[in-house]
Amino acid sequence: MLGIIGKKIGMSQIFRESGEAIPVSIIEAGPCQVIQVKTSRRDGYSAVQIGFGEKPERLTNKPEMGHFKSAKVKPYRYLEEFRDFKVDYCKVGEKITIDLFKEGDSVKVTGISIGKGFQGVVKRYNFRGGPKTHGQSDRLRAGGSIGASAYPSRVIKGVKMPGRMGGKKITTRGLQVIKIDSKNNLLYIKGAIPGPRNGIVTIRRQES
Repeated sequence: MLGIIGKKIGMSQIFRESGEAIPVSIIEAGPCQVIQVKTSRRDGYSAVQIGFGEKPERLTNKPEMGHFKSAKVKPYRYLEEFRDFKVDYCKVGEKITIDLFKEGDSVKVTGISIGKGFQGVVKRYNFRGGPKTHGQSDRLRAGGSIGASAYPSRVIKGVKMPGRMGGKKITTRGLQVIKIDSKNNLLYIKGAIPGPRNGIVTIRRQES
């Protein structure tokens, strides 16, 4: 499955001649470089490891530096493996650009969702809260009862309770490439994608 690493720039709109406004997410995709090619015979599975975003050698530790030197490439900040890649067509050191995609392609984008911190059940699960009267003035956003009485005398696993919200790996599928700016390595993808501005995402082409 073809793919590339990119950085989310933000969101904008593209206007058609008909006057239609299309919401798009803008991604700076690549250029990436092939760091390692894994094969089923040697590694147990086939995959291609690519790097995005060069970083100084002084910020690279020795194990990482050895990995990059064996590939004879510069150090990169972000590495990602793509399985089911056509490894026969990839060589270590080869550049991967947004030429992989064309307008109209269906893609899926994976990123880390925006972290919301520790949240209560009203924000996290859309609970309605308790009544405003009958001595409930300090319980408006409480979750309420979470367990049974005598049996089973414990809280069942999976009960919706306050906790950490966001900051999870999310994949949004069925997105469409609206525009490609090869000169500036920009992909314009219809709709919203996971993650904050400047968040790192991976873009894979969905096979029909």
